[in-house]
Amino acid sequence: MDQQLKKISKYLSFLLRHKPDSIGLRLDNQGWASIDELIELTTDIKLSREIIEIVVETNDKQRFSISDTGTKIKANQGHSITIDLNLAPTEPPAHLYHGTASRFLESILEKGITKQQRHHVHLTESLAVAKAVGSRYGKPVILCIDSQAMVKDGFDFFKTTNNVWLVDEVLPAYLKVSE
Repeated sequence: MDQQLKKISKYLSFLLRHKPDSIGLRLDNQGWASIDELIELTTDIKLSREIIEIVVETNDKQRFSISDTGTKIKANQGHSITIDLNLAPTEPPAHLYHGTASRFLESILEKGITKQQRHHVHLTESLAVAKAVGSRYGKPVILCIDSQAMVKDGFDFFKTTNNVWLVDEVLPAYLKVSE
């Protein structure tokens, strides 16, 4: 069952973050999709409301939210499509972290951390989470971000419901390799 839930979670991420049009799914401006429409349009995986709720509840990264009415689902962040996350700027802690692979370090220290195809750069308050993220791509390196200095210099930070910190970019001057 765990493998099936993981497969469904990846499928939902693909649809709700990147390619809803691949099955004709419509998202509203905030990224919400009708659960009934999602179930109806999905033909290659057996979806039910119960399975979707289990995936949302058990996802260790809390990638998804179900609306208060229980009729809609959305991805919490990580979109490559244009949506309005409807987040207000929030004061971050003095330091945040970003995990990456050592092979990217030279470029990051030269150019900073960019959002690339996503809406924002993703940061965390947790060294363990940063290390886990960096490990996905190779030998992990943890970068410490001076978020307090960034705020002083006019950068806006946003915090998602699943505790991911978002910012448009992190310039090299605000980065330090964490020991």
